[in-house]
Amino acid sequence: MDTGLGEPLRKRYPDAWSAIVDLLVANGVDTCFGLPGDDLELLRALDAAGLDLVPCRDQRNAMYMATGYALQSGRLAVCALGKGPAVTHAATGLLEARESGAPVLVLAAGGPERRRGSGGFQELDQVAVTAPLVRWAHRVGHPDRVVPMTVTAMTRALGPPAGPVYLEVPDDVRTAEVLVAGPPPTLPEPLALDPVPVADGPALAALRDSRRPVVLVGGGMRHRNGGGAVERFAERLGAALFTTASGRGAVDEQHPLFCGVAALYAAGPARELWSSADLVVSLAGRLEETVVEGGTPWPPVPVVQVNVDSAGLSAEFAGPRVLGDARHAVLGWSRALEEDGGAGRAEATGPWADGIAAAREALSADVATELARAAALPGIRIAELLAALDATAAEPRVLVQENGLQDIWSYGFPFRVGGGSVVPSEQTPLGFGAAAAIGVKRAAPDHEVTAFIGDGAFLAARADIAVTAPAHGGVLYVVLCNGGYGWLDAQRARLGLDAERHPFTRPGAPPPAVDDGPGLHYRVLRDKAALTEEIRAARRFCARGGTAVLMVPVAPDDILPALRDAGVVPQ
Repeated sequence: MDTGLGEPLRKRYPDAWSAIVDLLVANGVDTCFGLPGDDLELLRALDAAGLDLVPCRDQRNAMYMATGYALQSGRLAVCALGKGPAVTHAATGLLEARESGAPVLVLAAGGPERRRGSGGFQELDQVAVTAPLVRWAHRVGHPDRVVPMTVTAMTRALGPPAGPVYLEVPDDVRTAEVLVAGPPPTLPEPLALDPVPVADGPALAALRDSRRPVVLVGGGMRHRNGGGAVERFAERLGAALFTTASGRGAVDEQHPLFCGVAALYAAGPARELWSSADLVVSLAGRLEETVVEGGTPWPPVPVVQVNVDSAGLSAEFAGPRVLGDARHAVLGWSRALEEDGGAGRAEATGPWADGIAAAREALSADVATELARAAALPGIRIAELLAALDATAAEPRVLVQENGLQDIWSYGFPFRVGGGSVVPSEQTPLGFGAAAAIGVKRAAPDHEVTAFIGDGAFLAARADIAVTAPAHGGVLYVVLCNGGYGWLDAQRARLGLDAERHPFTRPGAPPPAVDDGPGLHYRVLRDKAALTEEIRAARRFCARGGTAVLMVPVAPDDILPALRDAGVVPQ
């Protein structure tokens, strides 16, 4: 580029963070999460650019917040860290971001390049530590490399496939002047593909031959189901529609073909339907343990897998594997099935459609039975709590979840219906949902955001919830209090271990205390009759920008029926 005076365009930045922040702004980033180290030049650069930093007290929570933001928005999230132990402390969050496929750019400080190997303060081979946990890890070795490496990091984070990346800026690089000659490199322009007819092949043949198909939607379909492409495909195919836990929220749960979360979390009628399928079509998901095990027998049938990431294609199942965008696949297959003529296929899959409808009716009847049973029991039962949350919720909304013994109730269908969902991956790190909800709210300020979590998870994130409440509120925390870690206590009981020697829970312990300041609304809920109005009051407080925390003592035996039926929780 030329200035008009024969001189090439040159831009000078006083330090690396100023150059990096300028690139972030140019590419639509408006928020950063984190706990920087001593190098507060990053804060100065963020302030100068008008970017907001959501401050954190724990690097894991910073990563969880960034991951929640990325999952909800589909956009790049940024997390800032210090060096050494700050990076190792964030490792659990890096693992979760990788397994969730969240596009997160981690910006970390590092010991000076000129003193590598000297054993300096907080010196650590941070690239070696983070490389197994991210899609790409790099240490910037010279000021001239700051801009191209930042653009490379953003490109790799956004994918496909999306995932976290790690970019380390050593102290002597971050403080050096950065000179950019000419326009900076830009992110790749995605090529929008129109749906085209797919060629005949094993996958399409399997679809045409099926009479009792199931479509299983994974987390990779998040932000890829515009216009209800998956639902229309299920209609053309005549398929029952399930999701993985991570895929929940990617499809319309009010759709008449939707039967809930598969495998471990599936209720009896849905399990029976699943077990009698003659084809499974897995869209943009990993067929990991909770999907293929846990009380729901996987039918010995072909599995058509579609994934843009070759690492997400399992070799454990017979059937066609398709490497590509699952959205393009369902659009192409829908067109092919339509061209085949819909009447003949509808007649062939008619009995299966009747079975899907019967299963959904049975699922609703089971919920009615459970709510009636709960009403006759003392104390607030979790089924009643979920029903009250649904009854008081507005649209748009999203539920952010944990994966403990009793917050898994919210995975049950149709105990919770409607709205989006953000859940931890199969790694299920403690405290993910509690912190991620803050990132979700930042990504979707117009949504009602409810975090449905256990007291162990809440305690892991309590400091960050308190710090962010005054300026970054709007989240309703519903905390199920069983005095600790219910899943571990259930396994302790199964083995007959002494509860006093191994106190994973403290039955009857008071809920964790929370300071009820001007930006925080705190209540302990015990009265069934007041439940709905207490939730409404909390939602009104959140609508004004506050953070509400509702503590709900729960009974140890209050467990999602699907888990009891699966035999994974001792009785």
